[in-house]
Amino acid sequence: MKKECLGSVLAGGCIGLGGVAFLSLDNKVLGALLFTLGLFCVCTLQLHLFTGKVCYLFLNDALRMRDLAVIWLGNLAGTVCIAAVVRMSRISPLAAKAQELCAVKLSDTHWSLFLLAVMCNIFIYIGVENFRSNPHEAGKYLALFFAVMGFILCGFEHCVADMFYFAVANLWSGEVLVRLLVITMGNAVGGIIFAHLHACLLRE
Repeated sequence: MKKECLGSVLAGGCIGLGGVAFLSLDNKVLGALLFTLGLFCVCTLQLHLFTGKVCYLFLNDALRMRDLAVIWLGNLAGTVCIAAVVRMSRISPLAAKAQELCAVKLSDTHWSLFLLAVMCNIFIYIGVENFRSNPHEAGKYLALFFAVMGFILCGFEHCVADMFYFAVANLWSGEVLVRLLVITMGNAVGGIIFAHLHACLLRE
């Protein structure tokens, strides 16, 4: 459990660092490319990220709902730590960019956030599964980069990335928590369904 908790906090921190890189650049394509370093670190360092793990909920007998809850909370703690460092440093003006990003999420409907989150985790599953099983080394890493860049440029919703944006923007409320949970559910549904359809295809 201690190893799982630490791995989850570190994973949240990595996504937070990716978020810092994204907010630091005005060029959205370049920002999306550098954000990919977050998932790259999670996969190469074998850390625990909710959006990656949830895809395998019913495909891995060792993975339980309790584990996912611990991972989600650990990811939240990691993103909050990175956000706190940002807010206390000279790059604190990034908070203004995060606030603009969060304003869009807060003005959206819950249904829209859910659907965008479903689509996001299809990308995440494609990236993570390729990293796990692609026989070509270059393919493993290209899949990660293209999958993450894809969901960012499409405007899809990633619950852990959003944890960071809300934390660095210092926007916490009951409504923010509800929206994070809606996005979390969307990520779970998208990842689980796509992973199961892929597993069925492989069994044919």
